[in-house]
Amino acid sequence: MQVEKPLANSNGLCYFCIKDKMTEIQKTVMIVEDEVEAAELFAEMMRIIGFRVIKMYSSVPAIPMLSKEKPDVVILDIMMPDISGLEVLRYMKREAELAAIPVVIISAKSMPGDIKAGLDAGASIYLTKPVSFNDLKQAVESVLP
Repeated sequence: MQVEKPLANSNGLCYFCIKDKMTEIQKTVMIVEDEVEAAELFAEMMRIIGFRVIKMYSSVPAIPMLSKEKPDVVILDIMMPDISGLEVLRYMKREAELAAIPVVIISAKSMPGDIKAGLDAGASIYLTKPVSFNDLKQAVESVLP
């Protein structure tokens, strides 16, 4: 079986052409981060490793978007202007359709109590800012099946 170069459709989804069949291989990451520059940096990191990216700059609209999109993984900031990222995470863990989605917290809150609170709320991994490409890549890849 020979794999050809990736192709992108009008929706931005990436496909590989394998023996004249189109097979979708791209996973989706939702980034919930109110700092635009940080969100774009994380998004670019995820695009480099092949993810479809959905960026949300606020917690309130992220909640219904999580149910609509059901991403494969969520990158979540804690300090948000409207609803805390921890509340978003707790919501996800209460909802059957979202509970199994792994969440990687990336936050400037780096005290042991903050990290414990994030993990206790259900985060798969808690990273502190700044985050390197390799650390984020490893974290995201480790939480996916």
